[in-house]
Amino acid sequence: MTDLPGQSKDKIAEINIRSAIAGWAPGGLRLIVDIFRRWPYLRRALAERYWLEEALENKDEVMSFLNGRQSAEALHAFCNEFDQFAAMAGGTPRLQVSRDDLNPQLSDRASVTPIDRHYTYHPAWAARVLAKTRPNKHVDISSIVSFCTIISAFVPVEFYDFRPAPIDLDGLHTGAADLTQLHFASDSIESLSCMHVIEHIGLGRYGDPLDPDGDLKAIAELVRVLAPGGNLLIATPVGRPRVAFNAHRVYDHEAFARYFAPLKLIEFALIEERGEAGLIAAPPSERVRAESYACGCFWFRKLETEEQAIS
Repeated sequence: MTDLPGQSKDKIAEINIRSAIAGWAPGGLRLIVDIFRRWPYLRRALAERYWLEEALENKDEVMSFLNGRQSAEALHAFCNEFDQFAAMAGGTPRLQVSRDDLNPQLSDRASVTPIDRHYTYHPAWAARVLAKTRPNKHVDISSIVSFCTIISAFVPVEFYDFRPAPIDLDGLHTGAADLTQLHFASDSIESLSCMHVIEHIGLGRYGDPLDPDGDLKAIAELVRVLAPGGNLLIATPVGRPRVAFNAHRVYDHEAFARYFAPLKLIEFALIEERGEAGLIAAPPSERVRAESYACGCFWFRKLETEEQAIS
């Protein structure tokens, strides 16, 4: 609707709402009534919206102020609780209670235990696959280190990274490797994983050379070294395809799976960016593509020569 001379913004908004009523079905009448019941508030919001626009333009400063105020309130509560705790401990406490030993932790109170959905669920998914495949040895390239330290208690593990990990544990060997030029012989690894890694290759984030096709070169190397009949576990961001330089890439899950041809996709599971679901097995494609930064878990297998001939 074109603005008419002399009409205020809130008056124009009111006219637009009234004009829209004619096209509304009867089921929307309650909403319309509710709008008009709240119209005095809406008019004030329209008239005074500029404070919000200014706040959004300065959102970093606003968030800094709010976080600072929250921290100050948490610190005040901490001091009160310390005094209360010290009084409860008495004059001769079992363990020394002193202000010299304060170590304030002000952000850990929550109704549920906070988790990083990607890094909680994808190692759990991979461990469950290994429980099914029971390899004699597993090789991991650059996944989160805690995954290898845990599974090495049950299966011998070799862990390699562009930046070697100084870890000393029974059942775990660590070393250096360049994912775009792996030192393994072709068709030599029975069980292999590379999780939340490929999306970084070639972006320089970890000191590696810049290469727009670094991820494809890494995939080609993983396919090359995997033994016939061997299993490859991959986790990577899926959703709206893009390069978020220099953090990571995000892939369309079906296009990403095709990069691994001629490997066969045995299983695909989705970890939503948000929500309460755990691992979602074989989700519909439209559900995956509705995500912006979810995690896709891909279990591939290199077919034996005879299987390739049949397929």
